[in-house]
Parts: sequence; C-alpha cells; structure tokens
Amino acid sequence: MLWGVAGALLANVLYSTGFVLEKRALSGLPPLSVTSPARLVRLVLGSPLWIGGALALALGFGAQLVVYRTLPIAAAQGLFVSGLVLLLMLSSAVLGERTSGRERRSIVVILGALVMVVASLRGGGESISHSAPAAVLLAVCAPSLAAGLWLYGAAERRARRRHRLPTSGVAYGVAIGLLYGVSSLAIKGVSGALATHGPGAAPARLALTPYPYLLLITGVGGLVLSQTALQRCRASLIVPVCTTITCVFTVACGTVVFGEPLPDEPLRLALRLGGTALAVIVLLTLPRHSPEPAAAKPDQWNPAVQSIEGSTP
Repeated sequence: MLWGVAGALLANVLYSTGFVLEKRALSGLPPLSVTSPARLVRLVLGSPLWIGGALALALGFGAQLVVYRTLPIAAAQGLFVSGLVLLLMLSSAVLGERTSGRERRSIVVILGALVMVVASLRGGGESISHSAPAAVLLAVCAPSLAAGLWLYGAAERRARRRHRLPTSGVAYGVAIGLLYGVSSLAIKGVSGALATHGPGAAPARLALTPYPYLLLITGVGGLVLSQTALQRCRASLIVPVCTTITCVFTVACGTVVFGEPLPDEPLRLALRLGGTALAVIVLLTLPRHSPEPAAAKPDQWNPAVQSIEGSTP
C-alpha cells in the first residue's frame, strides 16, 4: 500500500512537470493541426524542451504501473487527481497562466468530489483485480474512443468558424480525457499481467490481449490530439478537465470491467456515486469560452468599426 501511495505521488510530480514543459515548448512552435500528424510529430521532436516533458510523462507512466499493482482503481485515481494542485501551481509560476475565480471554485469542488470517491474506500478491504474479459473491455473502450474522437472533431469544426468566441478548451479536455481513460484501463491490464506472470512471461501473454493495442491507439491518438489542444488552450484548465474525465471514466468503467465491486455499505456507496456525479455536474457548468479580449484584434470583424469606416467619406 505504501509503495502504491509513493508511486502515485511520484507520478503526480512527473505528469505535472511533463505537461508544463510541453506547454512551454508548444508556445514557441508554429500552429499545429491534427490534419497534419507527420508535421506535428516532426515539430515536437525537434524541440528539446518538449522531449524533456515527454520523458517526464513516460516516467510517470512507469510509476502508474506500480500504483495499479498495489491499489484498487478508485483509490489510485483519487491520488492521481491530487496532482492537479501541483499542476496549477506550476502553470502559474512557469507559464504565467491565471485562472478565473469561477474556474478555481470549480476545480476545488471537483477535488472535493473526488475526495468523496476516495473516502468511499475506507472502512473495509478492497479487492484488486489483475485482468478483465476482453469482450467486456472492448465493449466499453470502443464506443468511448469513438465518442472522444467525435467530440474532438466537433470542437475543431467550431474552432474553424468565423467570428467565434475563443474556446476555453473544455470540449478538448473531455475528448482527450476519454482517450486517456481507455489508456488507464489498458495500463491497469498491463500492470496486472506483469504482477501475475512476471516480466519474462508477460510480453507473450500481453500479445494475446487487447491491452497493448489499446495503448498503441491511445498513445498515438493522445499525442496528436493533446499537443494541438495544449498549444491552443490553457494548461491550467484543459489538464484538470482531462484529468477529471479520465478519473471518472476509469473509476466508473474500470470498476465494472475489472470486477472490483462497489461498496456494500450505504454511506460508502453514496460517497462513491455522489462524488462521481458531482464531478460531472461541475464539468457541465464550466464556461465553454474564454473571456473576450478587451480590444478587438486587427483581423477580427468589429461591427462598430465597420460602421464608422463605412460612413467615412
């Protein structure tokens, strides 16, 4: 248990550092697009700062494997979400990002909701499953991946509209969170295989499961989608939204897929279900658009300016 907690805290530091380094690197790159994935990969791999961030995220992935071997899904996700506090501190200190009062209150409520989920684990032992039926896993993951890609595509179409309001990145965060939620279930399966069969026999066993293929899909897709979204939106908003969706998805679906039962006690059951519902409700109330700038940019259409220019002889 102690190794699991230590691994989760280490993963938090690595993930927060990795996201901030990548965001800092992306701010100096030309605009990225999901329609040109080869160009995107070429640009990010040419940035030493981005590579440093990617290495930090990869080490966080390794720490996550240790966590899933020693803690149930809900407890692990609750600890991962605590890293949002560090992420917000780093994004403010390193990136100079400022969150609105409404966003800060929403994040506090989200953290409280996920604390409710973690509190539901107390009062009894929790079984830790190491495998899931392939049919059940794919029945959950395939629609989730499709929904995430559709939502991201819808956000992209809205972003291309003229005279649109600046997006805050909530839709991007939800879409990427669904992909990373599927990735979390795959990581849980890989961790279980390593715990059950050992490092020597695990690769052959894993090749017969959906886990490595889901990791490949979500890894490549997450790389392209997350970098484009992170370049356009504030890390201090998009990462908390993505993390919350990943946590809620992993706890809700992973509990079913891996057969880790819900609590029998009414109080613990209410905490787990109530915390999940509260996090989703708060997400739905987050602003979909960033505040409009005080002055219109030269290339933006401004009806007042157009009216004055049109009346000038």
